Amino acid sequence: MGIQPDHWIREQAQKNGMIEPFVEHLTREGVISYGLSSYGYDARVADEFKIFTNVDSATVDPKNFCSSSFVDRQTDCCIIPPNSFALARTVEYFRIPRDTLVICLGKSTYARCGIIVNVTPLEPEWEGHVTLEFSNTTPLPAKIYANEGACQFLFLKGESLCEVSYGDRKGKYMGQRGVTLPRVEKSA
Repeated sequence: MGIQPDHWIREQAQKNGMIEPFVEHLTREGVISYGLSSYGYDARVADEFKIFTNVDSATVDPKNFCSSSFVDRQTDCCIIPPNSFALARTVEYFRIPRDTLVICLGKSTYARCGIIVNVTPLEPEWEGHVTLEFSNTTPLPAKIYANEGACQFLFLKGESLCEVSYGDRKGKYMGQRGVTLPRVEKSA
């Protein structure tokens, strides 16, 4: 599996709609950087946030997730309470090619402030807005800036096509729009 360079990412975005909207250069002045880089794409966080709250003393259960554990905010600057987290989404909508797996790493600007960005891999033929998880590991409130860089996506091209893609499996997070909460498929 080889990592794909800027010209491959640009071609996939422009010809196949892999990233929309697509920023062809790294935008840095006065913002946390975003756009095309040498071997990746720095995505932006949208202005929709779900901030974790424990007002109801709920238990976090991935099989039976209670949406009332979050407070919804649409804002240019999200404040995450100390030792808490928030969910958000990318501005960009992704369409992953069948021969590609995408991994994500947090931006160093946030990491150096104790803010961890977590994203699970984007599988072959998955598409949607990417749900971002921001963890504030500090004992202080932390800011996340909407419409600025949040994380970098790295595109790994497989040596051959997979037998079954995320699209073939009709994965539960296929085509997600907006911030998507955890879900577990129910048995028939």
